[in-house]
Order: sequence, then C-alpha cells, then structure tokens
Amino acid sequence: MASSSKAESNGEDEAMEDEEVEHFDDFTIASTWERFISEIEAVCRQWMSDGPNNLLKKDATPLEISTNLYKVKSDLKCDNKNYSMEYYFGNSKHGKVVDWELSLHELQLCFGVQEFLVIAPQSISGVILDSPEASKLLSAVAIALTNCSSFWPAFVPVHDPSRKAYIGIQNMGTTFTRRFEADRIGTQVPIKLMHLEGLYELFVSKFAYSSMDISMNLFKVHFTMKLTFKILLSDDDDIRRDDAEMAESVYESAVGTSGKGQWDDDCPWSEWYSSEDPVKGFELIASWSEKMVESSLEMAELENSSPHEAKKWILFPILSPNITDTTMGNRVGFSSQLYLLIDALDMSFQAQFMEDFVSVENPGSDNFKSSTAVPPPTVIDRVLKELFHEGKKSPYFAKGEHRTSQAIKAAALDSLFAQFCLHVLWFGNCNIRAIATLWVEFVREVRWCWDEVQPLPRMPISSSIDLSSCLINQKLQMLAICIERKHQSIEEFQDCLESQDPESPRAEEDGPVSEDVSTMQTPGENFDGKCDSHLSPEVEFESKANLFEERTKSEDVISFTDQKSTDSTRRGSAGIVGTMMLLNSYQSMHAPFTQDAPLMTEDMHEERLQAVEAFGDSFDFSAQLEKDILSSDMSAFKAANPDGVFEDFIRWHSPRDWEDSDPKGEGLPNGSATETSKDNWPPRGHLSKRMSEHGNLWRQLWNDAPALPVSEQKSLLDPNREGEKILHYLETLRPHQLLEQMVCTAFKAGADTLSQTSYGGLKLMKAKMDQLYSTMASVLKFLQGNRLSAESEVIDDLRRLCVVFEHVEKLMALAASLHRKLLQAPRLSEAIFKDYYEFYLPRMGTGMSSNKFETEFNKKQLVRSHERGAISSLFTPPTASQSWRKVLSMGNLFNGHEPILREIIFSLRDRVSGNHYADSTPTARGEAIETHRMYISGTSNDLRVALSVTSCD
Repeated sequence: MASSSKAESNGEDEAMEDEEVEHFDDFTIASTWERFISEIEAVCRQWMSDGPNNLLKKDATPLEISTNLYKVKSDLKCDNKNYSMEYYFGNSKHGKVVDWELSLHELQLCFGVQEFLVIAPQSISGVILDSPEASKLLSAVAIALTNCSSFWPAFVPVHDPSRKAYIGIQNMGTTFTRRFEADRIGTQVPIKLMHLEGLYELFVSKFAYSSMDISMNLFKVHFTMKLTFKILLSDDDDIRRDDAEMAESVYESAVGTSGKGQWDDDCPWSEWYSSEDPVKGFELIASWSEKMVESSLEMAELENSSPHEAKKWILFPILSPNITDTTMGNRVGFSSQLYLLIDALDMSFQAQFMEDFVSVENPGSDNFKSSTAVPPPTVIDRVLKELFHEGKKSPYFAKGEHRTSQAIKAAALDSLFAQFCLHVLWFGNCNIRAIATLWVEFVREVRWCWDEVQPLPRMPISSSIDLSSCLINQKLQMLAICIERKHQSIEEFQDCLESQDPESPRAEEDGPVSEDVSTMQTPGENFDGKCDSHLSPEVEFESKANLFEERTKSEDVISFTDQKSTDSTRRGSAGIVGTMMLLNSYQSMHAPFTQDAPLMTEDMHEERLQAVEAFGDSFDFSAQLEKDILSSDMSAFKAANPDGVFEDFIRWHSPRDWEDSDPKGEGLPNGSATETSKDNWPPRGHLSKRMSEHGNLWRQLWNDAPALPVSEQKSLLDPNREGEKILHYLETLRPHQLLEQMVCTAFKAGADTLSQTSYGGLKLMKAKMDQLYSTMASVLKFLQGNRLSAESEVIDDLRRLCVVFEHVEKLMALAASLHRKLLQAPRLSEAIFKDYYEFYLPRMGTGMSSNKFETEFNKKQLVRSHERGAISSLFTPPTASQSWRKVLSMGNLFNGHEPILREIIFSLRDRVSGNHYADSTPTARGEAIETHRMYISGTSNDLRVALSVTSCD
C-alpha cells in the first residue's frame, strides 16, 4: 500500500511539472468553424476537379425549369446544425447569361450569374432567420471559395420564405468583390415604384451621392424590360354535372338542348357531350432590347410604349390541369362511357335474354339500385324520336368513315345501330339494365316499322348487304330492303286492282317489239305474243341450203323475215352476247335480264358453307343450293332465246362445261363477211362430262323451267319470311352477343366522330388517329367471332383500349382548340401541339422513359413578325363589366390589358483600365464591368428587387 501511494504521488508531481513547463495554447487544433470551412473547401475542390462533364456522369440531377441546368448536393454539419450546399451549373460553352432567357433559375435572372452555390439549413423553412448566423455562414463559404481560387458566387436564403430574400458574395479576383442582396415587398407597394420613372430613380439612388444628383446629372444606365400579359379565353371551370342529375340533364346536355354556348359547339362530338376547353388562355411575353437611358423623362416615355414595339414576343399556352389527369372522376367523353359499356359487357353473361335484366328485381343496396337506374319514360321517348323520327333522311355513310375503319367489324357511323350505340353510352349511365330497357324499346319500334310498312330510318336500301359490318347492322339493312320490297308489292297490287283491264294486250310492255308483233303476225303466233310452234327442221335446212348455194338477196329477205318472227316472241333480252349464235337456229344469242342473287347476311352464308362442308363438294348438292337461282336464270334465258336449247344455256351460263371441237368456229371479228360466219355455223362442240351424266339436275331444272322473263317471275327474296326471321333474331338475341357488337360499334363510331374534327394539318394527330384504328382492330377482333366467355382476358384488354382512346381523345380536343384559336397562325398551333405531344407521350406508355416524366408543361414558342396580328386578336379589349373591377396602375397596356408581371433590369457599367488594381486583376483588362445591377419584378401589389454591387476591396 505504501509503495503504491508513493508511486501515485510521484505521478502527480511529474504532471504538475509538465504543466508548468508548457504554459502555451495549441493553435494547431482547429475550431468547429475552421473545420466547417475546411469541409466546404474540400467539397468545392472535389466539384471543381470533376468538372461539369464528370458531375453529369455521377449524381447531378437536372432541373425541370431548364434542359441545360443541373445541380449537385452535399450535406454539411456545424455546431450541431445541418446544412445543405448545392452547386448549380450548366454544360453550355458560353459563360454569359442572356437576360431574358426562358430557362433561367431565379438567382440567374436576379443577379446575372451563370453557376453558383446555395447553402441553406436543413429545416422546414429552408432559410436562416438569424442575421449573424447568415453572415457567419456566408463568410465561411467565401473563405472556402477564396482558398480554392474559385469565382463561384454563393448565396444564403434569409428572412421569411415568402420574401424570397437572399444575401450573397462573389470573389472576382484579388481586387473586386461582388455582393448580392434580394428582397420582396408583398403588399402596399409605394405608388412611385409602380411606374418606370420611380424605379429608375430607385436604381440611381444606389450609386448617386445625393438626391440632387439624380435630377441634375445624366447617368448612362442600361435598361431592358420584359412584360407578361395574360388572356383567359374560357371561364368554364367544371362542365360536368352531378351524378344525381345524370338521369335526364346529362342527356339534355348530350343532345345539345342547353342554352349556354360552349367552345366546342361546332365540334363533331358536341352532339354527345361538351368537353372542357384544354386551352384556357395564353400568356404573351414581350421583351425589349437593351437601350441606354439617361434621365427619368425617357422612362416616362417608355411607360407609354406599346408591346408592338417590343423586339421579341414569346407565346405560352395556359392548359387545363385536367388534360393530364387520368383519374376516373375527371374522365369526360367517349372514353368515360366506354368504360361503363365494358362493365355492362362483363355483366351480360348473367342472363340469357335482355328482358331478364329489365324485369329482374335486385334486392341489393341503394348504391346498387342507383347504379342500375333507368331514365324516366320521357327520356326513352326522346331517344326513340331522335333515332326513328328525326333520322328519316338517308344517311351519308362515307362522311365519317376513316380509311382504315373497314378493318373493324361494326356499323357505319350514321347507321341506325351505330346511332343507337352512341345514345346508349349516355343513357342511364350506360348500365346493363338501362341498356336492356332501351334495346327492348328499340326492337319494338323496329317491329312497328315492319308491321306498318314504314321505311327503316338511317338504313341504306341497296342491292347488297355490307358484310364488313356487324351482324345486327346486316340484319337491319336486310330488314330495310324487305320493307321496301313489301311496300313495292303492296303498291303493285293496288295499281293492279285500280287499273286492271283484261282487254289490254300484254305485248304492250315490250315497247317497239310489240309494234312489230302488231304489224307482222304469223299463222303460228297467238295474239298474246307467245309462239305456239317454231319453224320445222326441214324448212330451216331448206333455208340454209338456199343461203349457201344461191346467196341471193331474196333469200336474205326470207331469213330476215324468219328472224323477225322469232324476235316477236323474245322477252327480257338485255342484248346480244358478242358473236355467239344459237345451236339449232341461225340467230344471235341474247343475254337475259336476271334476278339478283338472294340477299344473305353473314350467318346465312356461314350456314350454307357449313352445309357444303357437311355434304362435300358434290355437284348435285351445289346445284340444289342454287336451285332457285338456276331455275330463275333458265326461265329468263328461255324467254330471251325462244329457240335456245339446254346446250345454249350452258354455253352462256357455265362456259367451262362446254368443250369446243373447233375453237376457231366462233369469235370472228366484227365486220367479217356474213357468209364466213355462216360457214362456221352451227358451233361445233359438246357438253362436259358432268353435264352429260344421266339424271343431271341442271337438265331436269331446264326441262321444268317455264319461259318467263324477270318481270313475270317470283322474287327470289321472300320479304315476309325473311323479315319475320330478322325480327325473331333481334328479339331473342343473347345479351353478350348484343353487347359484343355494341362495344365494337361504339368504339368505331366514337373514333369516326373524332376523326371528323377539324384540326388543321397536324401530322402527329393524324398519325395518332391511324394508330388508334390499328389498335382497335387488333383488340376488337376477339369480339367478332362470338368467342367471348365470362371472365375472359379480353375484358382487361378492352379496358386498356379505353385508356388509349382517352389519350387520343384528349389530344384531339387540344388539337381542335389550338386550331380554332390560332387559325391565322397555323405554324404556332402545330409547334405548340408538337411540344405538348412530346410532353404527353410518356403518359401514354409509348415514350422512352414511361416511369419518369415532367409534371408541368412549360414550353414556349417564339412569335414571328407576321404572326403578331393573329396573337393580338386573341387579346380582345375587356368589357365594361371586366374593367371596372380593377384599377389600372401600370402602363404599357396591350389592347386594354395590364401586364400581370413586369420585369426590368437596370445596369451601370464602368471601365477599370485606369485603376491601379487593373493590372493584377484578370477580369479587368480594359473591359467594362457591371458595377451596379438591379433586377425588378412585380406588379402594383407585389415588388421584388435584387441588387448586385461590385466594389474594389
């Protein structure tokens, strides 16, 4: 114990001796402030050594306001306080900032700097409220930059964040130092500072010695100005209605019964909905070139100058924020209703007939009942009136057809079914129960047209069925033809009853031929124009012999008389068939008028094809399918060629079944001698094997077919039978089959409606429409074969197609709005649309970086001199009700509009070549430097001032 205590006492004595020996402070141990400066210096040196190119490869992030401005960030700590230092730089070659460059940072604009540092506390406000702390922080940065030999300006945000106040400093070598200060007045701007004269005096007061110098002396101040004007062209903030008014008010808006005019009243979609104007207005930036001002009187004159005197105009469109909003609540247009129609398609598998959705009582919640609400009968009557009574005129189906729309199996835009589908989109919020209700009433109205023999509106009456359309449209088109045929038969029957005259000869219907019959009667001909017997073979042979041997004119007359006798019994001839002659009579073959093939819809063709596949490629079975058509053609051929035989019919109707023995026997050129053609008569040949078989069905039909022209034949189409079959199809159609065709037709009709929009020669919009049609054709093809089943993946594909349709619809509205507003400046409308298209492209999922895109559209366009008149016309003088609300406190009015923002830059320059510091200063070699610079921005209620002063230290 004693030894240990002695050792402790010896240690304490030695320590006391060491203290007495040192007696000095160790200044090699750095303070907290010095370590903070060293840390700033190290970060700055690293950034300087990397340079802009390497920083861009590392962690530099671009700024949204500019494509040529980036920043890097570093976190610092001093006295338990965290700071953030940011370095802003660009990759441009030039080192001077243009005053009114559109993509400048606010500090670049305020102080005219290129690259700079900003150091701020990591707090909620992001500013320093304590002035000593701000000065200490700025000093630390200045020392660090001096140690690095860097000329970067540094800024510190101070005061309240709303004031946007900064203090800053820049080392410009061994001689000059530049100090910065910016602040803002938010309210109660002095009247004097509302005018250019007062702002000029404010700037001069920063370097003039007294107020007397301002009025007595002339200072060569450089001045430039930029004014921003704003015009709002649309006041509709929300054009959509509440869900509670959807039942009837939405339909009134759809059919255009609202009295308030909208911007898109002349757009093709205005019949169905009114879209919010995507272009709310424009901002016009007018900038003046720099000029020298020597007195406040010149500033007073500049305040009265017109923006037309400005050197440059920049136009910026004010777009609606909803154009980029894709939430369900903000969807307006075809796309929003197509979503609902696809939901109805998904539910259509729950019942077998449409009436089941109408009559079913769902005991669910009130929300479910409201979602399946049906509009009142008045709305139903209005829709039916629009479809059946106001659509009586014949539609022009080629009007809205896009060149690639035929790839989509759907009804034409102006057709009855397409219009029905478009009405359904806005009927009862397009729920399945409302669709079923309207469909049942629609079919009833169609049946009424059939029963009352009334023309089916919006349907063309042609001789063919458009098989490229959907099946329902084919059925309606065929029903319209059946109604027309039914109406014609009724009229013919009534005319027959009114003007029936049994004494009237039937030959009067044959025109000039009947006159020949009345003047040239033969013993073998009845008075009704039918021939009882033909010339005997002996007489024919004798006539031919005389013709070959004597060839006299008298025998030609006899032959002509023979031919005249045959012509008197010919009916329904459409003309001579080339040089073809009949086999048993030296007469030209006549082609008869024949009935058109019976009209068939797509399902009828499929049934026939399935029958052929089931029975194989049988000749007799094929003839059995065409029995009615063959029999009609044979009757017409017999009537047109009374001396014709079965072989003649085959030569005309099926040439491949006639095999020529001497191919040179026919087809002599026109103008050859009659004797030569007679030398080659009769044609030599025989029937093919299949036509020569015993019991051939064609020959049996020939033997049974009477000689009747088309006018006396029974029509191949039975309108009564086919009409009832069509109505049965419509009344028993499965819900999912109906909804599948409605979805295809609704998409196509909506796209065709959009394609009618006038949007100028915007190639991008045209290409996007072509792409939409191609996408629709590839997706909707799965609905065209009735292969859709419940819970199919096609439903999800259709919903994705709605998203594509929505994007195109928004772009079309923008294109139409720009085209209307900038009709006299098409280049501007195309340039703005192109910029927005590139901005919007990533949102459509087709851009290069779909996961990251700009949040705000801020592209501006330079207005050329010849386009200023068109832009000036947008700024119409304000009305009395608009102008009384505000007191004009600033000058430079533009068509009565006060600028919403005025920006001014004053600068004073001086040469330092005579200064004794000039030789050692790299930046002062006889060049003028900006000793004072003031940036002023604001209006009558807001003023921001930024001042930079260069001094010799």
